Amino acid sequence: MRLNGRRLSSNVSDRRGSGTGRKIGIGGGIVGVIIIAVMTLLNGGGVGDIVQNVVNQGSISLGGDMQPEQQLTAEDQRLFDLASKVLAGTEDVWTQEFRRQGWGEYECPKMVVYSGAVNSGCGHATSQVGPFYCSADETVYIDLDFFKDMERNIGAGGDFAYAYVIAHEVGHHVQHLLGTLDKAHRAMSGMSERESNRTSVRLELQADFYAGVWANRDNALFGSLEPGDAERAIAAASKIGDDYLQRKAYGREMPDSFNHGRSSQRVAWLKKGLATGDPAQGDTFTPAYDEL
Repeated sequence: MRLNGRRLSSNVSDRRGSGTGRKIGIGGGIVGVIIIAVMTLLNGGGVGDIVQNVVNQGSISLGGDMQPEQQLTAEDQRLFDLASKVLAGTEDVWTQEFRRQGWGEYECPKMVVYSGAVNSGCGHATSQVGPFYCSADETVYIDLDFFKDMERNIGAGGDFAYAYVIAHEVGHHVQHLLGTLDKAHRAMSGMSERESNRTSVRLELQADFYAGVWANRDNALFGSLEPGDAERAIAAASKIGDDYLQRKAYGREMPDSFNHGRSSQRVAWLKKGLATGDPAQGDTFTPAYDEL
């Protein structure tokens, strides 16, 4: 991904090295559970209960020791710059798209880069949960070691794959500004578990679509995509579907417990966003569930 010469966002707060906490509550988006889910599955556990707690209750408790301060490396700084430049790109793209779509003025989210643990408007979180969006303070939270874990644990590396993760979380911010996120969460509180899961899938697929829209428009503005970039993001999406994770854990699928969507669905909506660059084509709520 070409990011040389790109501006850094002014909405990034660097809190690395300040991680503390023992019993931590997690609040935030679904993509943030990828790494902890994969680790759980590889150790014979299941991701379903973890994800359900995050979606329906907004928090889970994890035991954890105090986090030691970390020495920042050149790679740490490179990833920080990447995250800041990607966030700046989402600011440029969504400011333009909100005006184009007649959605009013885009309000840029903040980003907090942390290590170990962090306080957020949605509670406390450990680095184990990975990136998440908190609508209460309109902030994306990310421990950049998540990117290293992506490559190490699920074989999803590359700068554009990392950018996809950030753009997905910003996609939840777009949903929040448009009222989609809060409306869906209110509705989920009164649904059966099966229907709540399906609504969560719709939210996540739309955030994947918005990530693709961002990539399309960012490339149009800055020529940011290089050969192989889209394939890396698609490969990452293919490894975080519920069917993929459940087959790893149990050797079978349990569709009624899906919270993210199938790998094929996540790939399809990301690719649709990449191909169209039109946020108006990302309605994941009107189609019948089986047609997503």
